Amino acid sequence: MTAPAWRRAWPWLALLLVALLATWLRYGVVESSAIGQLCSADGPWWCRWRQALVLGFLHDVYGIAALAATALALLRRHAWLAWLATALGILALQLYCFESGALALLAGCLRLLRLQAPRAVPLDQHRQGQQQVHPQP
Repeated sequence: MTAPAWRRAWPWLALLLVALLATWLRYGVVESSAIGQLCSADGPWWCRWRQALVLGFLHDVYGIAALAATALALLRRHAWLAWLATALGILALQLYCFESGALALLAGCLRLLRLQAPRAVPLDQHRQGQQQVHPQP
């Protein structure tokens, strides 16, 4: 791969890491019965973080944050905002905010792709230069 191709690939690789982290949060922290039992009584200090994580998806905090980042990404032409909208969309999808997470993921991905696209103007392949209109004989 050339240097510009690697440069365009880094955000997508980082999104893959976000997806892995969100999956671990869902299946390893939230849905784990062993951790749930440990935190049901007077658990360790990090059980408060788990409880905040659960309250976040019960109140659709992740979906609202993903939609807010998506709106900012559509209003501004910054690749990092599009990346943030996509990352929050992935997090919202994994943490039970399906509708808003899916919209943020789709819009963020499309915006990031558009911002990474070359700046060239597409050529009109079906036109043949300057055509003259001739009257019929």
